[in-house]
Amino acid sequence: MYDYAVLWEWVMIAARWTHVITAVAWIGSSFYFIALDLGLRKTPSLPPLAYGEEWQVHGGGFYHINKYLVAPDFLPEHLTWFKWESYATWLSGFAMLVLLYYFGAELFLIDPNVMDLTVWQAVAISLASLGLGWLVYDGLCRSPLGRHPTVLMLLLFAVLVAMSWGYTQVFSGRAALLHLGAFTATIMSGNVFLTIMPNQRIVVADLKAGRRPDPKYGEIAKQRSTHNNYLTLPVIFLMLSNHYPLIFATRHNWLIAALVFLMGVTIRHWFNSRHAKKGNPHWTWAATAVIFLVLAWLSTAPMRAAAPADEAALGGSAARFAEAAGFEEVTDIVMGRCSMCHAAEPGWDGLLWPPKNVRLETPAQIAHEARRIYIQAGITHAMPPGNLSYMEPEERAAIVRWYRAAAG
Repeated sequence: MYDYAVLWEWVMIAARWTHVITAVAWIGSSFYFIALDLGLRKTPSLPPLAYGEEWQVHGGGFYHINKYLVAPDFLPEHLTWFKWESYATWLSGFAMLVLLYYFGAELFLIDPNVMDLTVWQAVAISLASLGLGWLVYDGLCRSPLGRHPTVLMLLLFAVLVAMSWGYTQVFSGRAALLHLGAFTATIMSGNVFLTIMPNQRIVVADLKAGRRPDPKYGEIAKQRSTHNNYLTLPVIFLMLSNHYPLIFATRHNWLIAALVFLMGVTIRHWFNSRHAKKGNPHWTWAATAVIFLVLAWLSTAPMRAAAPADEAALGGSAARFAEAAGFEEVTDIVMGRCSMCHAAEPGWDGLLWPPKNVRLETPAQIAHEARRIYIQAGITHAMPPGNLSYMEPEERAAIVRWYRAAAG
């Protein structure tokens, strides 16, 4: 019978899998339509009101696509809406945020060395920041500045840099970069749900009523779609950053996150230029390489080492695990089998930092990491990797007994 921790892991696995599937679908359709839009050609044979056409080959067949910049003179019976990919990606991503960072706030969201928050305070700041991000971005787009694309993009970059720094002053490094990704993804999904789709519904309603749609709705939707196109790659980077301490656990993590947005722009600019038949701006790859090297250099700054937790300061679930029967035995096991790698200065050749910045050098740190120890060294044999430190079956069984005694 599954216990609570194992069941919780499978819930998170399902949420993560759903998130990856829907994100692939959304990103794929977004990249495809941007490439299609940039590759449109004007020919003498275009139908009335059509803006451009594109011939494509795929799956053994040929596709002939026409785009109407405003709308055709009639509404076809079958119309495919591209919206569910975006909605499902945001919803599944938010579910992961709740499951991992809200329910696991003491472990993943809050770092007392950054800001000493209660769980409800940290969650409230998280939720408020996501909503505020959309309001600020949407306000900028609707302001007179929205008519100046370059100025608007520079202002958006300034907002992202400010949020990058701000998050690192409130949350743990891992949570800060993940939240910057969620902040950006909320803007992207908000574009689809609150701007692009409503504008398309207005156009459809006008066609059904026999009215000529106002072209401004298409122009606004195109602007938001272009923003999404340039924000996609940085969001993917930030969502993966929690696996790499060299990104999230360094002194300059906020600056690394900010520069990732520039790197996303240079990469997308090359692809967009190619699709628009505007040549091969190879300088973008040189710029991307330089930015990447700068990120690597910034990551070599000293790690943001949290001071070892004091036993007397243990609270919540960590205190319960520290007081449970078998904790002293498990502490000896973990320090003997795991701490050579999971240390501020790992003793294993080739390791310069503890994997995922998880440290298991003190009883307090072991109590804080109880669930991960249970899943990765008790229930499964994921740790130690390849069982290089020769953890015995009896030791794994002791970890399981201890965790279940504390968890009830």
